[in-house]
Amino acid sequence: MESETDEMRECLIDCLRPRLKELIVVDRVLDLIDFIENEQKERIRQKARNDGDISAADYLINAVVQKPHTPGWFTAFVDALNNGGCNFAADYMQLNLPTPEAEAENENCVRLIHLLIPSLADMATETVCAHCFSKRLLTEDERDRITAEIVNRGRRSGARELLRRIIKCPPGWYSTFLQVLKDTEHHVLYNELTGNEGSDKKPSLKDKPIATRESPTSAESCDGTESMEITVNEQPMDQSTDLYAGNELPSNSEPSQPDGSALEVARSPEKEITLRDYQMEVAGPALEGKNIIVCLPTGSGKTRVAVYITKEHLDRRKAEGKPRKVIVLVNKVPLVEQHYSAEFLPFLKNKYKVERVSGDSQLKISFTEIVKKNDIIICTAQILENYLERANSGEDEGVNLSDLTLIIIDECHHTQKGGVYNHIMMRYLKQKHKNKRLVKEQKEPVPLPQILGLTASPGVGGATKMEKAEEHILRICANLDASRIMTRRQEEFKKEQRKIVVSVEDRREDPFGDVIKKIMTAIHNHAELTPTCDLGSQNYEQWVVQKERQAAKDENQKVRVCAEHLRQYSESLNLCNTIRMQDAFSFLNKYYEEEMKKKTAPEEEHKIQITDTERFLFNLFKDNKKELETLAKNPEYENDSLSKLRTKILHEFSSRDEARGIVFIKTRRSAIALNQWIQENSKFADIGVKSAYVIGGGDQSVVKPMTSAEQKDVLKKFGNGQVNLLIATTVAEEGLDIPACNFVIRYGLVTNEIAMIQAQGRGRAEDSSYTLVEVKNSGVAEKECVNEYRKNMMNKAIQKIKSLNQAAYEKRITEFQIQAIMEEKVRMTKKKQKDIKNESPSNVKFSCRSCSEPICTGDDIQIIENMHRVNVTPQFRKLYIQRENTTLQERLLDYETNGFIACKNCGQRWGSMMMYKGIECPCLDVKNFVVNLNGKKISKCTKWNEVPIKFSAFDYAEHAINMTMSDNSDDDETM
Repeated sequence: MESETDEMRECLIDCLRPRLKELIVVDRVLDLIDFIENEQKERIRQKARNDGDISAADYLINAVVQKPHTPGWFTAFVDALNNGGCNFAADYMQLNLPTPEAEAENENCVRLIHLLIPSLADMATETVCAHCFSKRLLTEDERDRITAEIVNRGRRSGARELLRRIIKCPPGWYSTFLQVLKDTEHHVLYNELTGNEGSDKKPSLKDKPIATRESPTSAESCDGTESMEITVNEQPMDQSTDLYAGNELPSNSEPSQPDGSALEVARSPEKEITLRDYQMEVAGPALEGKNIIVCLPTGSGKTRVAVYITKEHLDRRKAEGKPRKVIVLVNKVPLVEQHYSAEFLPFLKNKYKVERVSGDSQLKISFTEIVKKNDIIICTAQILENYLERANSGEDEGVNLSDLTLIIIDECHHTQKGGVYNHIMMRYLKQKHKNKRLVKEQKEPVPLPQILGLTASPGVGGATKMEKAEEHILRICANLDASRIMTRRQEEFKKEQRKIVVSVEDRREDPFGDVIKKIMTAIHNHAELTPTCDLGSQNYEQWVVQKERQAAKDENQKVRVCAEHLRQYSESLNLCNTIRMQDAFSFLNKYYEEEMKKKTAPEEEHKIQITDTERFLFNLFKDNKKELETLAKNPEYENDSLSKLRTKILHEFSSRDEARGIVFIKTRRSAIALNQWIQENSKFADIGVKSAYVIGGGDQSVVKPMTSAEQKDVLKKFGNGQVNLLIATTVAEEGLDIPACNFVIRYGLVTNEIAMIQAQGRGRAEDSSYTLVEVKNSGVAEKECVNEYRKNMMNKAIQKIKSLNQAAYEKRITEFQIQAIMEEKVRMTKKKQKDIKNESPSNVKFSCRSCSEPICTGDDIQIIENMHRVNVTPQFRKLYIQRENTTLQERLLDYETNGFIACKNCGQRWGSMMMYKGIECPCLDVKNFVVNLNGKKISKCTKWNEVPIKFSAFDYAEHAINMTMSDNSDDDETM
């Protein structure tokens, strides 16, 4: 019976949780609850200090309902609420609920206080606090806390703390607070809150954010003693917009948490930027207008520093009457929304216009107008580069560097080699050196924007010696025209994460892998191939790729097909060392099912040829399929890496109150399979693991990519806790801002020192851990040691660069800039020569990569929108079959693709069937063909721009007329 009662009380608390989180003041209540252990209380206090009362109250409620219960736990909790001054929360617990009307009135009052925080923050806080205490709106402890806040952070901060406290009081607090304002002679604030401003005009909230939609009529005050008119925004707001919650002003300067809703952020009041001492120190030169790189560890608030610099930059230029335009560049689409919603919009929206544009946004079409109309634009770097090029080429108005006054480059260590950041900065450097000449000629120089680079790690560029590491970092400084690289003092760095390397043992037996190797050996013998490296290794993969390319060039279909199948078996060996054997088997099985489908024609009367080699390969898999399937189901032979990963995840979730982590893995296929393994394993579900995967959006892989919307949805769920374990490829290494993430695991994945630092940085929470789990043949432990060495080398190199006197530093920077400009000129000259496509289209011939059948010449190919190569000749139509492709769901302005075309002879895929303005156009992918140019075969073409031919433009009107005439002649014959 007692158990049933406890369950009912737990259910009640869960139902009331959203309201309780708003009403509980944690520091009042926590010490009055004796059944929560001291260690757990300390964690809740830490949560309150870091994230505020709402998050801490959620932790407190979790601790209260945690089983097993002590006798009288529910009564003790209610008593603690009453004795701690949270009487309104206690009333809810005892179901002494206010009427819906009273609750709505109270919400309106809270909402109004929230809207007027900017004005109310100017009150004489000490006097108001004393009166609120005498009127019992505040406890003695709360009065002391507010007084301490005034002393430590100023009167305005104390006012906000006071307001946060009183809105949690029971109904009736509002009229008492009005009386306090009256008694303390805050007549202006009193009039603002009551609508009596000394004129007929009453306060309209039409343009201010309100959490719910109300009819614009006069509303009673909370206790019926005063009246005011509220004109409310007509737009309904998401229920998650809560005035008690994330809308409180931040108590620290760590990066804020993105909630995925820009609308919600836009409607909340503007936040106040507060920098810590080290943040203010690194920002110093930028506040003087200098170009700098801010190099701070992940989680140290680099972006918050950038927001502060942006505000000061805009304020200063506004005061001076100068033009002002800030653009924030990121290298990944999800970071656009993150910087917009979590950083720049919340802090700057009241004074400045903030907008974001990415490749997924329709706004990119009118980017020039967006730049003109807004003060701050957050966008992917490629969009800015495209519009800079438009302005340069005279294609249209575009955007000029002179239109901008500050460029912020996120993850600026990518400003090197052929990256898009470097293309933008190369334009800057060229103009900078032209300006020097213009000044000498006593001409007006072209204005250039200030540059601010942000990074956690510039890396060492593969250097093995300190000299080369310094040179690498100096080149990045030169590319960004940075006058200094700013870092936190060494003694101020945060405590290092706990780092664990988990080693694994080789399988005692690997019968599944042995069968795969037996099949591969049979294929080697059939194709007369002799590998010189271990099967499944990276060297073996490279060897197989080379064999396939050479065989395609030589038209040796026996070796080419065998090499293609060997790649799949090599991949399956890697998979069974990383994930489950059944995932490796599923991968192989699916591959052979798809290959068999290719050999099946859509129409029964047509038969696609199967060569003797293909028949051998199909039968070889078929003969071993049953044995592989049986072995894959035997857990006795699973790899040790997976076992160690399971143990580590279970440990993290069982040893933490709220675990949230990321597992980084090498390939998309592995990420999907690992997520499936976790979701199918009941042990993970029992301890509350809720997993999801996030992979890249590019289409280079055979695995279907994630759309930007899908990525954003998963990251949003991870941010709000709906997902607490993220399985990710390297797409999530940079920039992902999840403060509550408290463990990171790199599963058989190690690249360079930058990636290591970025991955470690995903663990933002206190006491976060970083674990490296070995995988057979990955060599990750050794690579991690090398990365640690390079990380230390990088830190020493930065310190050496900082110790250079300014003249020596600038001399080296100038040398590197001139060198970069000269190298760019050489590169552009070569590119222009390469782009001159003098070859006649008739000189290039295309043959099927699989069966070597001649397909067409360059004369038969036309180009649509300078992008899509199509062959619409009647002769070509006879050579292919069309298949449905359910994974292709591309919908663009004038064309769509919903199927692919394949060789009628062998089934090799050639490209996709594109519907362009109502006309079917077979669109070719050059990687599926062997290209023969003037008798010389090229087997490595993967992109059309590698073919030195200028194809003729597709004439839509002419083709449409020809089709119409053809249809008419067919009709005449029928008649």
